[in-house]
Amino acid sequence: MIRVTKTTLLDVLLVQPEVHEDHRGQYVETYNEDEHHHKGVDIKFVQDDISVSTKNVLRGIHGDDRTWKLISCFYGRIYLVVVNCDPQSSQFKQWQSFVISDRNRHQVLVPPKHGNGHLVLSDSAIFFYKQSEYYLPQNQFTIRWDNPEYNIWWPCKDHILSIRDSATS
Repeated sequence: MIRVTKTTLLDVLLVQPEVHEDHRGQYVETYNEDEHHHKGVDIKFVQDDISVSTKNVLRGIHGDDRTWKLISCFYGRIYLVVVNCDPQSSQFKQWQSFVISDRNRHQVLVPPKHGNGHLVLSDSAIFFYKQSEYYLPQNQFTIRWDNPEYNIWWPCKDHILSIRDSATS
């Protein structure tokens, strides 16, 4: 069973899978198409991706106009930021953060025209996401992580950034 709740950003959902724990460890069903569809996550996913990063790596705000993403943290702990990047939306430039980890097993559904970025809080982390569209670099947008128009708060000052994420926007 999963629990799905609305967040302050329209169409962004928090998905909480049931975690079964005992003396052996954990068991979690991370995705079940029927269950997710029944609870309102009625999206066909076509691609799965992971990124593995170390502490203080900040992967910037990226997205496109067509892709839904279902984001999880398989290992470690991350600070996830979702930003509304749709200039036609009443919530344009608003953002919300989530801490997702291998302990809480939360997932965040990110709609098209929203960007997401994350900061690794643990020594290392595995960031996992399902996508509704195949990745096309030419369709991507990047919002600089410290863009003053968005005023995003990050819980670390010593970020490790890629060239793409440290470029001027």
